[in-house]
Amino acid sequence: MGAQEAQERHVVGGVDTHKDLHVAAVVDDRDRVLASASFAATRQGYRQMLAWMRSFGVLRRVGVESTGSYGAGLLRFLQQAGIEVLEVTTPDAQDRRRRGKNDDFDAQSAAHAAFAGTRTVTPRTRDGMVEALRVLNACRKTAVAARRIALQMIHNTIVCAPDGLRETLRRMTRMQLVRTLAAWRPDLSAYRDVEAAYRIGLDLTGWLWTGLIERISQDRRSRICGEVRRRVRSRSC
Repeated sequence: MGAQEAQERHVVGGVDTHKDLHVAAVVDDRDRVLASASFAATRQGYRQMLAWMRSFGVLRRVGVESTGSYGAGLLRFLQQAGIEVLEVTTPDAQDRRRRGKNDDFDAQSAAHAAFAGTRTVTPRTRDGMVEALRVLNACRKTAVAARRIALQMIHNTIVCAPDGLRETLRRMTRMQLVRTLAAWRPDLSAYRDVEAAYRIGLDLTGWLWTGLIERISQDRRSRICGEVRRRVRSRSC
């Protein structure tokens, strides 16, 4: 293809994203597939992908799968480069089972969808204050869930513990139990003994629960979290 032809042609890209490698495809202004290629899921790989797409003509837009996960980095890069990006939904499951998994076909399908404006939505912005709040909220929810699981593990372990240990611990309030487990210094070399093994396990789980409680409490008092929430509320007014 000549340089003059590339300058005049308008093209649309499509990307099937993965953890380590993205597969890209380009279609022309008649929705015909021009080429497919693979690129590393790194900033250098993003630069190479963009240059490769532009080598076929004027890049109008790019359809990207999974912009909320594997495609998040590529989305940010393309938006910063001034490229219009559309999020492409996953192809029909029945059709995918019939033809099997093919990354080149998925990338071409994303390009076709971006060209026609089908199976596409406007992707969420992955930078700025809104993204900061999303990350903080997601991580905090995970920490709260882990704290709940750790506490449930403590109670389940106590239920199955040897009689003497179980009777001692089950009468305690939650705070008494936490303080007791935090003060334990079990002999790790005695792990072959059943009661010692229970003490080691409870000590570990209690340490995990206590650490999560402290970190979540710090998050509640965090000036950063408060500032993010205030700014997002002011932007939405």
